[in-house]
Amino acid sequence: MRFEASDTGAMEAFGRDLGAVLQAGDVVVLTGPLGAGKTTLTRGIGAGLGIRGPVQSPTFVLARTHPSLVGGAPLVHVDAYRLGSAALLEDLDLDFDRSVVVVEWGAGLVEDVTDSWLEIVIERPTGASAVVARAADADGDGARDGDGDLDAALDADEPRVVTATGYGPRWAATPYAARA
Repeated sequence: MRFEASDTGAMEAFGRDLGAVLQAGDVVVLTGPLGAGKTTLTRGIGAGLGIRGPVQSPTFVLARTHPSLVGGAPLVHVDAYRLGSAALLEDLDLDFDRSVVVVEWGAGLVEDVTDSWLEIVIERPTGASAVVARAADADGDGARDGDGDLDAALDADEPRVVTATGYGPRWAATPYAARA
């Protein structure tokens, strides 16, 4: 499945719709550059699951667990950016069987912990990386100096292209199923 999310509202709405169909044992892998909307999508998934928030990036804690407010599966939100292997992901001792686990930067790490996963790739529009680079290089000398408004550039409400592909038996009979 491939579509364009026109803004952050559309990204969250996709997440809410997806969260409404996710169940305990589901693993979602989010891939995309910095500022692509991985945490925004996860916020929507959390809303669809009916979890206690707020959903924020787990960058510095690696994983956050959000319990359900409606008696469903909790959301485990993982930032695997600093994890170098599937073994390190396993070392986090996550409850994959009774939770919905969303792993940012998890491509290539979940295949050893589950037989089914949904991979969502988020692409920023063509000019977005240039906007981010200019924001990080406020004085124009070509060096990332942090004086620019990098946060604003990363949070820019611009369209993203989203591709969702399901792997394994859980996703075989869904619109997300990988095509051979």
